[in-house]
Amino acid sequence: MEPLSHRGLPRLSWIDTLYSNFSYGAEDYDAEGHEEQKGPPEGSETMPYIDESPTMSPQLSARSQGGGDSISPTPPEGLAPGVEAGKGLEMRKLVLSGFLASEEIYINQLEALLLPMKPLKATATTSQPVLTIQQIETIFYKIQDIYEIHKEFYDNLCPKVQQWDSQVTMGHLFQKLASQLGVYKAFVDNYKVALETAEKCSQSNNQFQKISEELKVKGPKDSKDSHTSVTMEALLYKPIDRVTRSTLVLHDLLKHTPVDHPDYPLLQDALRISQNFLSSINEDIDPRRTAVTTPKGETRQLVKDGFLVEMSENSRKLRHVFLFTDVLLCAKLKKTSAGKHQQYDCKWYIPLADLVFPSPEESEASPQVHPFPDHELEDMKMKISALKSEIQKEKANKGQSRAIERLKKKMFENEFLLLLNSPTIPFRIHNRNGKSYLFLLSSDYERSEWREAIQKLQKKDLQAFVLSSVELQVLTGSCFKLRTVHNIPVTSNKDDDESPGLYGFLHVIVHSAKGFKQSANLYCTLEVDSFGYFVSKAKTRVFRDTTEPKWDEEFEIELEGSQSLRILCYEKCYDKTKVNKDNNEIVDKIMGKGQIQLDPQTVETKNWHTDVIEMNGIKVEFSMKFTSRDMSLKRTPSKKQTGVFGVKISVVTKRERSKVPYIVRQCIEEVEKRGIEEVGIYRISGVATDIQALKAVFDANNKDILLMLSDMDINAIAGTLKLYFRELPEPLLTDRLYPAFMEGIALSDPAAKENCMMHLLRSLPDPNLITFLFLLEHLKRVAEKEPINKMSLHNLATVFGPTLLRPSEVESKAHLTSAADIWSHDVMAQVQVLLYYLQHPPISFAELKRNTLYFSTDV
Repeated sequence: MEPLSHRGLPRLSWIDTLYSNFSYGAEDYDAEGHEEQKGPPEGSETMPYIDESPTMSPQLSARSQGGGDSISPTPPEGLAPGVEAGKGLEMRKLVLSGFLASEEIYINQLEALLLPMKPLKATATTSQPVLTIQQIETIFYKIQDIYEIHKEFYDNLCPKVQQWDSQVTMGHLFQKLASQLGVYKAFVDNYKVALETAEKCSQSNNQFQKISEELKVKGPKDSKDSHTSVTMEALLYKPIDRVTRSTLVLHDLLKHTPVDHPDYPLLQDALRISQNFLSSINEDIDPRRTAVTTPKGETRQLVKDGFLVEMSENSRKLRHVFLFTDVLLCAKLKKTSAGKHQQYDCKWYIPLADLVFPSPEESEASPQVHPFPDHELEDMKMKISALKSEIQKEKANKGQSRAIERLKKKMFENEFLLLLNSPTIPFRIHNRNGKSYLFLLSSDYERSEWREAIQKLQKKDLQAFVLSSVELQVLTGSCFKLRTVHNIPVTSNKDDDESPGLYGFLHVIVHSAKGFKQSANLYCTLEVDSFGYFVSKAKTRVFRDTTEPKWDEEFEIELEGSQSLRILCYEKCYDKTKVNKDNNEIVDKIMGKGQIQLDPQTVETKNWHTDVIEMNGIKVEFSMKFTSRDMSLKRTPSKKQTGVFGVKISVVTKRERSKVPYIVRQCIEEVEKRGIEEVGIYRISGVATDIQALKAVFDANNKDILLMLSDMDINAIAGTLKLYFRELPEPLLTDRLYPAFMEGIALSDPAAKENCMMHLLRSLPDPNLITFLFLLEHLKRVAEKEPINKMSLHNLATVFGPTLLRPSEVESKAHLTSAADIWSHDVMAQVQVLLYYLQHPPISFAELKRNTLYFSTDV
């Protein structure tokens, strides 16, 4: 069989397939922690034990990691003692010949990379520069220096190898090469920035994009191909790959150089320098490493990887998915019984040449995704929150590390279940020659990222292929070392000193967008991370038929330990024939998307922070500011004598001579008239300026209220109702009764809980009780439309619980260590109180007042 590692490429040398550092463990477990039978993927042969090529590893190969001074050349097995020296020198020539050939290729690659640099610099000083001088210097940083070092090395080594003499010395050349590795350190430090700059420049400049996608590399002197086309990204990676390759060659040279040869101490010194250098930069090197070569003879590289939930045999499985330059591989993490050595088991793969995305019609015919029940997801969140509090309590009391580890394990189990069961957005892919596969994602952003990454690779000239069992094993074996995403995204995987994220309210104004090439109907959505996955929180109105939408809409987004904000820009699809019947499938076209980290130091200021996010040539301008939960939820009574916001409910109802405030009745009536089937009603934020406008007309008791309500966006009306309850000077369920509600909901005996919870309702002032029961029946009617609006009783309890119960002032709780813990603990209990009443059979005001149970405790 043709060697795997360089099929279709000039052979570097036999050293590429020597040595093995690859083995399989004994008992294997899947990501869910269950023992699973080992075996090859469907349709493949049994996998033999194989060697792993050193070119696969991002880190230093096991055989070149020892200290330089301790290395001694070991004669190859099976050689007679008398033959060793002569044979060794012959092997030495072979190693050097192979290395010289690869050095020629490397120099040609560096030349190709430098070729566009001069014309780009020449245009930088003109009126129409392709790139700025700074961008050029960032992208091509140190390439010229590296080229000169290797050109000099090659020119000096070439004659020595061509006019071979067994006593020839070249150790000093390798020693000099190793001494110049500082240039590589500078290159490696800049590598990530160079790639990002090149990517951004490609997106914003078509001329540079064309240059960077097709650089011509000269073929070796003996090659039939005069030139090959390579991308700039691939060439920028070459110097990183070269350092490891040179170190491996030094090891092989030493192995075949007699100890008394004058080169031996020089090569030893060069290896020591190289190894020290490599161990110092191993952690910094970009992990997207060379795997085996593709069928076309190019290097196969890892482009993207991550944990996705796959629907397999009607159940959800957590998979680690790897996107290489020519293949998508779906794997499962296996753990050995010792738990020390981990590997991946390939579940399936699709060559990108055979991968297709289904049309909307095909998606409609696919099995529907049944979302996991909301109440179970909320229960998981409650458990996670309670466990976090227990862990903090244990730490504060300097509890046993074993107890803390046990709690952390429980928390991981619940977080894992939440991560597995929360995603609902389908991402379907087909193999044109057979099976279809379905992943579930939590965000349209992620689906778009995967789809775009695959489609970008498919623009290249790809070929279909079938991997042999050995090739598949090598590729799967490389996944563990190549992966860029190391941990399942749950908070219990984080170190204690990592940021816990932000708890509170993020105010975001989406101002405007520029950079659209033609007029379209445009809108934006906002997503934030919550419990390890992303959720959509707000949506701007559609700005019709424009290239420069100006929304200027403000949203208030609740954060639950969030660390990132995503903005997605869509073109609205009004063509009903294209609309997919799968409720979770968004058919509007994503025009651009971007993500920013929510840095507490930047965000936690009283002033607005304005920023621009760039996405595929589109620029979206937005502003944001953050208010911590304890600040944003403070109830401040209105100082005005009139109005309804911030005024006691008893004062409002007395003034209006009504049982339920007018604002509550009108908002509920409007929501039931035209918003009860709106997806995410009460969860999706309304535009802040619209809400403030409605607040002003209700406060002024303006005669145009009804006209304004009928024209207003339904999410703004829902937001106004929530704001009214939030701004009451005391909660609807009162400060006085708050501790009793917290105790009542914690009772485990159902009869005692029923008595207590009903008694507490009877203890409310009449205006509060009547308004609460009025709202309760409305929320139940909203939940009846859950199949359409996606708002279950649990979702509604999550939205309204804290608003109706949160006391005017937070009591200090010594046993909880932070405000975030106090809030997360209390919020969950507040949600449970409202949920209890929502799940209860209808409660009548008259019945409550008539029913005098023996529950005489003075509350």
